[in-house]
Amino acid sequence: WVEGLGKEKGISTENRRFVNISMGQGQEAPAEAVVKQFAQEGGWVMLQNCHLMSSWVPKLERLLEVVSEGAHEDFRCFISAEPPPMASMINMPESLMQSCIKVANEAPSDVQSNLIRAWDNFSPDIFESCNKPGQMKACLFSLCW
Repeated sequence: WVEGLGKEKGISTENRRFVNISMGQGQEAPAEAVVKQFAQEGGWVMLQNCHLMSSWVPKLERLLEVVSEGAHEDFRCFISAEPPPMASMINMPESLMQSCIKVANEAPSDVQSNLIRAWDNFSPDIFESCNKPGQMKACLFSLCW
């Protein structure tokens, strides 16, 4: 939904004002470079799966503190992370969490609600454009299950 919101605001990958980085081994330097660039020039960066980079996240936190002082008004840094497996574990610094706007996306608690939620991701246009709508629906139902 971040990319969709960005397009509504005129920020996209096409105009090079939106960068989506899936964090993993070796992505620290590109992420830092984009954060610094967009903090100066304006733009949105999406850093996904930061829970995988728990040793690097404190460095990101410090970087965001530094760049936020003189950041461009169009600068945004979106961070996605899964919660830790146990409540006593910490994968994101508390001060970073306190300075952010948080959005939680929790799975429904029962199977029926989960199926309905997954099924709602597909528009009726998908079925109308398919030459085998019955088989398409069956396949999507299997994927949602």
